Amino acid sequence: MKSSAQFERTEKLIAKNRKARFDYEIVQTIEAGIILQGTEVKSLRKGKANLQDAYAAFTNKDNNELYLINLHISPYDFGNRENHDPKRKRKLLLNSRELRKLRTSIAEKGITVVPLSLYFSGAFVKVELGLAKSKRKYDKRESTKEREHDREIQRKFRI
Repeated sequence: MKSSAQFERTEKLIAKNRKARFDYEIVQTIEAGIILQGTEVKSLRKGKANLQDAYAAFTNKDNNELYLINLHISPYDFGNRENHDPKRKRKLLLNSRELRKLRTSIAEKGITVVPLSLYFSGAFVKVELGLAKSKRKYDKRESTKEREHDREIQRKFRI
């Protein structure tokens, strides 16, 4: 019998959305699967993805389906006519309970769902989603000052 340590999946980071943590205050994070085509997976294995302007949204009021919009995955170099559209909507895989929670939090609190990172978990591609509230301009200035202050302290300790 195998132990639980042998069943752990290795994770490989594909892309990270650094700007999301600067522009938004992340309230909660959720891991979701994503439905992809074959050429998209091959392109992701080469690391050709951009999460910069991507966001997740419910496209239909009646359906409980969450889609990732504006995720740019470059076309596969050796793909032929079967190659994918770089900015197509991609369906996210979540439990129905999680989808209901997301829908209510978006409607009530004015929360945005932003992808934070895209990574391989074993053979599967996963997306880390962040429930985010947007920061105001003075909040961004504060976080910049705080970051510079931390860097200054680190420099002093190195010397």
